[in-house]
Amino acid sequence: MRLTTKGRFAVTAMIDLAQRCSEGPVSLAGISERQKISLSYLEQLFGKLRRHQLVGSVRGPGGGYCLARPTSAMTVADIIRAVDEPLDATQCGGRENCHDEERCMTHDLWATLNVKMFEYLSSVTLADLVDQQRSKNGAAVAVLHDERRVSIRQRAKVVAFGR
Repeated sequence: MRLTTKGRFAVTAMIDLAQRCSEGPVSLAGISERQKISLSYLEQLFGKLRRHQLVGSVRGPGGGYCLARPTSAMTVADIIRAVDEPLDATQCGGRENCHDEERCMTHDLWATLNVKMFEYLSSVTLADLVDQQRSKNGAAVAVLHDERRVSIRQRAKVVAFGR
């Protein structure tokens, strides 16, 4: 199974874009800086995403990219397909010539895995991933806040009891 950086970076960049697009067009330079993805690589990916009508571009000062559809109408499979990322667990690419030009004994296993992967990635929307990031960020803040309260209490005990 090969999911290369092309697919991973495209999904990551789309999450970043979706989180910020309500403020207006998002620059690829900003995404590049935040996600540590090469700007030239993002330009290639976003060209493909634009051709597949997942993003739109705005030229000029203050320009950048925005989503072309609601996040709930865009799946991970759509994004990966747009950047030409093959999701194939078979060694033969589905040609059934994996074992001395014959079908291997495990071909059906890997072909079924391909179907299941595609079904799963088609069931996960960009909205799901954005919500997941928001809940993670919210949880991190809450945990940090709780840790601070605990450390203040512990410091108060140390001061009060001299421990």
